[in-house]
Amino acid sequence: QVQLEESGGGLVQPGGSLTLSCTASGSFRTINHMGWYRQAPGKQREFVARITSDSSTEYADSVKDRFTISRDNAKNTVYLQMNSLKTTDTAVYYCNTRYQNWAWNYLEVWGQGTLVTVSS
Repeated sequence: QVQLEESGGGLVQPGGSLTLSCTASGSFRTINHMGWYRQAPGKQREFVARITSDSSTEYADSVKDRFTISRDNAKNTVYLQMNSLKTTDTAVYYCNTRYQNWAWNYLEVWGQGTLVTVSS
């Protein structure tokens, strides 16, 4: 079973930067993809970015060229560097990972979420 712990959320002014991190812990065979989703007030959760085990990346159009996802496999940690933040980036950001357990099953887990508020 895997647990995800996110950190790095907070209040930032428009145009500012923030870095989120998410660490996976627990017992597992492998961590596959790791990613970030977000949910703004009154809206559905949406995809933000994903990174595979071989570091291939994918981004939502709304964050492309502003956000960078990376991972440290030794630490089972994924990062989301967010630059040029806009008020529309305000949301609760959730970490997500797909992993393989010792029974060779693929499972998915979500973090609790970290709030990012972009406001002047």
